[in-house]
Amino acid sequence: MRIIVITGLNSGSAEYRNLGDVAMLQVAVSRLLELWPDSSVAVLTDSPADLARYCPGAEALNRAGCACLGEDRTLFARLEALLPKWAAAGLSALHRMLGNYTPRLLEWIIRLKLSIRDRNGRGKEFRLFLDALKHCDLLIVSGAGGFADSCLEWNALTLDTIRSALLRNIPVVMLGQGMGPLTDPTVLSRAHRLFPKIKLIGLRGTRGGEELLNSLEVPPESIETTGDDTVDLAYAARNDTPGNALGINLRVAFYAEVADESLNEIRSVLQRFSRERAVPLLPVPIAFHEWAGDHESIRKLLKGIDDRSDGGLSLDSPQKLIAQIGRCRVVVTGAYHAAVFALAQGIPAVCLSTSDYYAAKFEGLQDLFGGGCSILRIREPRLQERLSIAIEDAWQSADNLREPLLAAARSQIELSRGVCRRIKARCDRLKAPTLTQLRKNAAV
Repeated sequence: MRIIVITGLNSGSAEYRNLGDVAMLQVAVSRLLELWPDSSVAVLTDSPADLARYCPGAEALNRAGCACLGEDRTLFARLEALLPKWAAAGLSALHRMLGNYTPRLLEWIIRLKLSIRDRNGRGKEFRLFLDALKHCDLLIVSGAGGFADSCLEWNALTLDTIRSALLRNIPVVMLGQGMGPLTDPTVLSRAHRLFPKIKLIGLRGTRGGEELLNSLEVPPESIETTGDDTVDLAYAARNDTPGNALGINLRVAFYAEVADESLNEIRSVLQRFSRERAVPLLPVPIAFHEWAGDHESIRKLLKGIDDRSDGGLSLDSPQKLIAQIGRCRVVVTGAYHAAVFALAQGIPAVCLSTSDYYAAKFEGLQDLFGGGCSILRIREPRLQERLSIAIEDAWQSADNLREPLLAAARSQIELSRGVCRRIKARCDRLKAPTLTQLRKNAAV
């Protein structure tokens, strides 16, 4: 088997800076190699060294070559800028028609354009990518929360790659996907054309995800809600007994919509609980981006109580972070995967939501894990009072919640592993030689 994996990771220097996405990739690669030990698993990446560190069994395939597929959106960009609006709209329609009906011609045009103007060697990378696609047996879209309005660039690249794979009759499978909220008409139109052709779409449980796929006319038998694939990773690392710390995380980013005033209110509640209970506050960061550095917001939460903390900056792998969460009795988080890593270890999570994007993520976790996952809307009145009550309730009920949470994790692990077994069975049937082929081989 020759497999290509699209990750949910950002590109460039931001790649591998979200430990939740890294963990999803690790699980995807390890399961593929477990199913097909002799397979070639190539991961689209800008950082071969980081890929080798986190997924030593995978091969690096330069993402720059795949990104050239996006050239179809700029073929006539300069000309469009000079034309009246009605004429420019006509060229845009031509782009869409080429992509939808003659994608091979579009790829040829892209190669021609790159051969004429190629100062950075992208033409070579594009040829290498197309060659890898030519010999590919399976395209996997690894777990991500990407098909949402906050990730339009990732949507475009992923849909470009899916289109090129389907053109070559390569089976496409999506694992551990968070779907929505998604309202962008261009993305919805392209997904409506492509998603019904995908063999199987595994959802991690984002609220509204299944309804979104139904609206895109994806066959019900191609949809499976399994929970997040990283539940497997965290469950395997669980401790025999719960910890005695309060894990803390707060996502401050343009898509999370957390104001400084809310951060101060949250800090007051966390520090008061720590002093009254005499328990430590443990950083549990997920993202380390310039625009979403969890370690920086955690340091602000610890200001005045632990000014020497690095906010969890030293937790530079999913395994280290999961072990840190295992020391907690309760986790308070504004980041999705900090909640996943806690709940999968039998640890209650108090989830802080502001945007509809995060509300959908956390509500999906609540559907899968039940009462061990509580959700607070930050911008609603009496935040400090509601947060204090939620933390106290979770702390008091942690022992009783532990086994139900672990049982929910086991159920999700079986579902997600079952999807992988179905993928293997389908691919093995597709690759199995037909009777005609066997006869030809015997004649030779």
